[in-house]
Amino acid sequence: MRGRQTVRDMVLSMLAVGVVVWIGYLFLPHDASGDGVHAKEYKVAAASAKRAAPYPLLSPEGLSDRWRATSVSYEPASLGKGKGNAWHLGFVTPSGQYAAVEQSDLDRDALLSSVVAGAKPDGTADVAGTAWERLQGTKDRALTTRSGNATTVLTGTASYEELAELAQALK
Repeated sequence: MRGRQTVRDMVLSMLAVGVVVWIGYLFLPHDASGDGVHAKEYKVAAASAKRAAPYPLLSPEGLSDRWRATSVSYEPASLGKGKGNAWHLGFVTPSGQYAAVEQSDLDRDALLSSVVAGAKPDGTADVAGTAWERLQGTKDRALTTRSGNATTVLTGTASYEELAELAQALK
């Protein structure tokens, strides 16, 4: 008799917990139509970083609304842990791929190795009168150029065409 009560009690307890979980599930938002991208506003952060950076900091202007910023940061050299003055701006592109602007006054090779794993030269591209070196990494690609004492790298899983579109919007 004692064994049946224990199993019965366990089943009743599991049913009670199941009802609580089901009620909780009903009240949680679950929008299946969204893509999970949480867009961020970057223009204020870019304006602040432009004032702080010791080089001409570049951020895009005039990109369509289909380019959604997902991450933005500026770290001065004093906080950068050996990364120099570092500007980062990440996007989800119109095709759903990732593209980022990485800009730093760190040594060019050190910057490239930190943002494009296994980078190998893959030709050049001329975008809006600026020569960009194309690089193909193990999982991503990049366009890079040097201006003044800073290196700019546009990197991600986006195509070279989308990276060139991002390069053209940089001001």
